[in-house]
Amino acid sequence: MIDIKLEVCVDDADGLYAAIEGGADRIELCAALSVGGLTPNPGLMTLAGPPPVPVYAMIRPRPGDFVFSPTDLDVMRRDIDAARDAGLAGVVLGASLADGRLDTSMLTKLTGHAAGLGMTLHRAFDLVPDFVDAMEAAVELGFERILTSGGAKSAPQAIDRLAEIFERAAGRLSIMPGSGVTLDTVDALLSKLTVGEVHSSCSVREPAQDPRLVEMGFVSADRRRTDAATVRTMKAKLAARSAR
Repeated sequence: MIDIKLEVCVDDADGLYAAIEGGADRIELCAALSVGGLTPNPGLMTLAGPPPVPVYAMIRPRPGDFVFSPTDLDVMRRDIDAARDAGLAGVVLGASLADGRLDTSMLTKLTGHAAGLGMTLHRAFDLVPDFVDAMEAAVELGFERILTSGGAKSAPQAIDRLAEIFERAAGRLSIMPGSGVTLDTVDALLSKLTVGEVHSSCSVREPAQDPRLVEMGFVSADRRRTDAATVRTMKAKLAARSAR
C-alpha cells in the first residue's frame, strides 16, 4: 500500500491557509501562478514558516523562459536565503540552456547554495530534449523529486511518457505528476501510474468582482482560488487509492 501525498501550489496567503485547512501534505509557495509560478515575496515566505506542513518556495525570479543570467543567479541565491531564513522546508528550482537542456552549471550553483533544504526540480524538465539525460542530471544534483507533466501541456495528456519516466527513475527520486491534475483527471493518472505524490492547485475559478479592474489590466477576467473543500476531496481520492 502506497500513501499518496498531495502537494498544493498556492500564490497568496488565503491559498496557503486553504491548503493547510484542506489537509495538504506539502505546499508549493509561489507568486503569479497565472504565469507558471514565480518566487513569493519575503512577507509571504515569513507568513508561511515555520508551517504545520512542509512548504517549498518556488525560486523563479521572473516570468518567461528558464535561461537565467548571472544577475538572475544573484537574485535566486538571495531568494533561497529568504526561504531558509523563513524556516521553509525547501525550494523549487530549475534552469535551462537555450536548447532546452538542463543548465547543470547553473543548477550546481543553485543546489549548492540550497544545501540543507529540500529540493524539487520544476517543469523546466518538461522542455528537455532527452528525459534520460535530464533524469540522470537531476539524480546527480541531489533533487528529491521532479515535478513534470511528461513534456505535455498537462500530465493527463502524457500518461504513457510519465510511465517511462517513472521506470527510469527506479526509485532514486520521486516523480510527481503536475499540471492539469484535477478531481476530474486524477483517477486516470492513478489507474495507470504508481505514484507516491501528485501536484495540484486544487482551485476553483471565480470571476473578477470589479469589471474596472479587468478594463484597467490589473486582473484577468477570472482567477483561480485555492479551495479547501477541493483539497479535502482530492485528499480523499488519494487516500482511497492508497487503501487499495
